[in-house]
Amino acid sequence: QVHLVESGGGLVQAGGSLRLSCTASASTFSSYAMAWFRQAPGTEREFVANIAWHGGATYYVDSVKGRFTISRDNTKNTLYLQMNNLKPEDTAVYYCAAGRSFTGRRIADFGSWGQGTQVTVSS
Repeated sequence: QVHLVESGGGLVQAGGSLRLSCTASASTFSSYAMAWFRQAPGTEREFVANIAWHGGATYYVDSVKGRFTISRDNTKNTLYLQMNNLKPEDTAVYYCAAGRSFTGRRIADFGSWGQGTQVTVSS
């Protein structure tokens, strides 16, 4: 497992941007597929985007395509989520997660999780 710490959340107006970061403790970060999930109050945690260990493959849920960009810097053990044109429905706690396979996008496919960072988008 790997220890993950998210940062970069905050309050932003609709149409604004935020960049989330997730820093990993382990030098084995580059061997993990990484993902972002989010959870709004009263809802289940949902998959947002993921990226292969090498960064050459990404996948997004339809609701964020064209607005969010996932990326990683394996030299810094850091995962990013650039969020543009934010909408009130993007309001949630955002979690990063580490898994073994790029094709796994269920919660159960990820063995390590961060503590989450709050993103609030006002209308």
